[in-house]
Amino acid sequence: MRNVTLSAEEELIEQARQIARAKHTTLNQAFRDWLKDYTARESGLREYKALMRSLAQSGVRAGRKFSREEMNER
Repeated sequence: MRNVTLSAEEELIEQARQIARAKHTTLNQAFRDWLKDYTARESGLREYKALMRSLAQSGVRAGRKFSREEMNER
């Protein structure tokens, strides 16, 4: 595991520590959790875009624009 040095306002750091304490964790662990979520979102976005490109290249088309109501039908 590598160490990372970050800078932030003291008040913000103290608020983050209090939140972490209330959740029975550390600020370091909260940051590691955030970093994992942050990279997962970016990875998910890349996978989604790759899937959409793949579908478009395969000839999958909606054929028309859907109305808001049609897109929200369940």
